[in-house]
Amino acid sequence: MIKTVGYAAQQAGAKLTPFEFLHRELGANDILIEILYCGVCHSDVHQARGEWGAKIFPMVPGHEIVGSVSRVGSDVTRYKVGDSVGVGCMVDSCRQCVSCHENLEQFCVEGFTATYNSLERERGTPTWGGYANYIVVREEFVLRIAPKADLARTAPLLCAGITTYSPMRQWNVGQGQKVAVIGLGGLGHMAIKIAAALGAEVTLFTRSNAKQEDALRLGASKVVVSKDDAAMAAQHNQFDFILDTVSAPHDLNAHLQTLKRDGVMVMVGMSPDSMPVSPAPLVMGRRILAGSLIGGIAETQEMLDFCVQHNISSDIELINIQDINQAYDRMDKADVKYRFVIDMGSLQTVKS
Repeated sequence: MIKTVGYAAQQAGAKLTPFEFLHRELGANDILIEILYCGVCHSDVHQARGEWGAKIFPMVPGHEIVGSVSRVGSDVTRYKVGDSVGVGCMVDSCRQCVSCHENLEQFCVEGFTATYNSLERERGTPTWGGYANYIVVREEFVLRIAPKADLARTAPLLCAGITTYSPMRQWNVGQGQKVAVIGLGGLGHMAIKIAAALGAEVTLFTRSNAKQEDALRLGASKVVVSKDDAAMAAQHNQFDFILDTVSAPHDLNAHLQTLKRDGVMVMVGMSPDSMPVSPAPLVMGRRILAGSLIGGIAETQEMLDFCVQHNISSDIELINIQDINQAYDRMDKADVKYRFVIDMGSLQTVKS
């Protein structure tokens, strides 16, 4: 077994504190990764607080992982010691169902094995996330990071990047299209960058004019304040595609009316509360309301390569692991532009 040090929530809502645990010894297809950086996703906060369904404590969060290969199993062929690699939201799936065979492991009919707060398929033991110095992952679920990539700024791509890239690829966002992004946070800022790189004209819907300067810097050409009824009415029938990144209740119907006929609005944010949808804007414009979940491993690799090609990375604030609880509190206040990333080298000073 591999002795590992990290930070864990011992129970729902508890502060994260130093924690020692054991990863499985390497199997033939496993890779041992020394974690260098780990992004902090808002889903980490929800899960550490026990707000989303099934929960396993102690819990070591973190699924935006970038590191270096330390050791490989006997049958590993894709990676060697010293390679820069990443791990996202999944570390396994059944690998047999239709979705898995179509490189859509996130829709595995048996459910994918999450990077943390999940159970290993063969052993039934908990998975431990990236707020730690090491992780053990099957070769098939490890991503290659380009040598020239900024590792810290790449980490959030493993969740925020693929979550926004995948629906744009699915619905063929590209040159000449008008795209709107709802919300400017960890997901929204990546959505603007990616949509602009795909050649679309990008508009940000936001509740505040305060984000206009940032939105334009990130690649948007226009900002519309969604609380302004006249401004929203002026956007009716304008957009080919809308990506909704907001995880709080908001008016879906007002945004649906801004789609062109046959336009698509895709939800990637998950509000804890239900939101009413009127059939009228869907029926009257033959519009589509859809959802999307991260992306498969092959598509995630495609996204990483696309981001390197277009010089896209996340806007981050680098923190030490000792500051993780304050970071969670700041995320509650949307006080980050636009993703916290933990420098896991700070673990060297941790005493459990």
